[in-house]
Amino acid sequence: MKRYLYLWHRWLGIALCLFMALWFFSGMVMLYVGYPKLTPREHLAHLPPLSAQPCCVALAAAMQAADSQRTPTRIRLSTVAGEPRYLFSYAGRENVAVSALSGQKLAPSDRAQALASAQQYAPATPLSYRGLVQEDLWSHSRALDADRPLQRVELDDAANTLLYISGQTGEVVRDATALERGWNYVGAWLHWLYPLRGLGLDRLWSNLVIYLSLAATLMALLGAVIGVLRWRFRQPYRSGSRTPYRGFARWHHLGGLLFGGLAITWIFSGLMSMNPWQLFGSATPLKVAAYQGGALAPAAFPLSAAQVLERFAAQGFRARELEWRLVGGAGYVVGFDGAGGTRLLSMADGAVLNRLPREVLEQAAAAVHPGGVGELLEGYDFYYYARAEQSMLGHLDKRLPMLRVKFDDAQQSWLHLDLYTGEVLGVLDRPRRASRWLFALLHSWDWLPLLERRPLWDAWMIGLSLGGLLISVSGVVLGWRRLR
Repeated sequence: MKRYLYLWHRWLGIALCLFMALWFFSGMVMLYVGYPKLTPREHLAHLPPLSAQPCCVALAAAMQAADSQRTPTRIRLSTVAGEPRYLFSYAGRENVAVSALSGQKLAPSDRAQALASAQQYAPATPLSYRGLVQEDLWSHSRALDADRPLQRVELDDAANTLLYISGQTGEVVRDATALERGWNYVGAWLHWLYPLRGLGLDRLWSNLVIYLSLAATLMALLGAVIGVLRWRFRQPYRSGSRTPYRGFARWHHLGGLLFGGLAITWIFSGLMSMNPWQLFGSATPLKVAAYQGGALAPAAFPLSAAQVLERFAAQGFRARELEWRLVGGAGYVVGFDGAGGTRLLSMADGAVLNRLPREVLEQAAAAVHPGGVGELLEGYDFYYYARAEQSMLGHLDKRLPMLRVKFDDAQQSWLHLDLYTGEVLGVLDRPRRASRWLFALLHSWDWLPLLERRPLWDAWMIGLSLGGLLISVSGVVLGWRRLR
């Protein structure tokens, strides 16, 4: 039996140790440089304030021009390429832009539109058009699917920024600086095995990552067992050492004993990040559509965009983007300023609000499932916390207080609701809470006592990564020697 343990570990190691070394190294890079993205704050910071004059055609006319047959899931008013545009999102299809001045549905953006959008993003900055792409190294995110194809424009700024502009609406949807692009070659692009996608293996990519991670987990488990079996706890070997190995094999053995358990959890949690075989899918997911209390329709928003902007301006709030939203059937328009601050305008009484009353959100949540119990979070906890901006979900604004509503449904679901915008921030049922433990905690050590003491978290993550790298690199050397 022991012989087969050694053989399996040896040959799995020969096949996979290089992948593990790349994962540990690229993981350290990702601690500080994430995959390129345009954060909400970056998006708003590069928009000019919206002006009430001249603005805007009626929302009903814009919705009719965008798509007379379908109801949008999201409606925004923003400035794109120097003019105000209504931006509509629909379930399972491309985004649509309508000129807020003429009321005409706009054709897919071309080279001139892309350059105009880039110039708005970075006024007075020289720029160069870099062509149209469906998907490339820095635009693999599924969040961009409704905006494809993408126009690329390179800025001649200090950061040598590459902008990606929606081929559907003309707005800037991603920026990637030269620093981000350079580090990502040995960071996220490598960590997520995106080179495989560039080889035309897109459809197989997910399964390749899953089964490579599964095999690597098995390899590490076998190594941990062998490491314990080969260690002399009572009587040392003739050499006086408690390990029988020398050279790189010794480093591999000692590194495995010291860091093997954490290496196993990291590889396993990386596997969990792929949601293999839909382990974290819910058989009876909570349907949150009822939270809105109806479809987005012009009748719920009697005030025009110009009137909304005037009401905000009267309160000293200069909105750069508007979003129309329903909460429990009541209409609100959310305004965003250049720093990410928000205000809400109630369609019922025209009042400008800093945030919605807790009771309004609880009443809307009751339409999702009766009997929910609300809890106002004044501080972060294990399931709601902020991360650094470069991390995978660090761009999401986690403001406080936040309302959590717990339901007694089959999956014991929780709703996280934003008091400042009325948005559903997330649904956490049992499978998703399990993912929080098996992925976010074990892989990124998203644990408040560490996250709130950043030098300690950094030292912990880098130290453990170096330990994993020691195991992997020594395994690569041993494997190479075996094959020679």
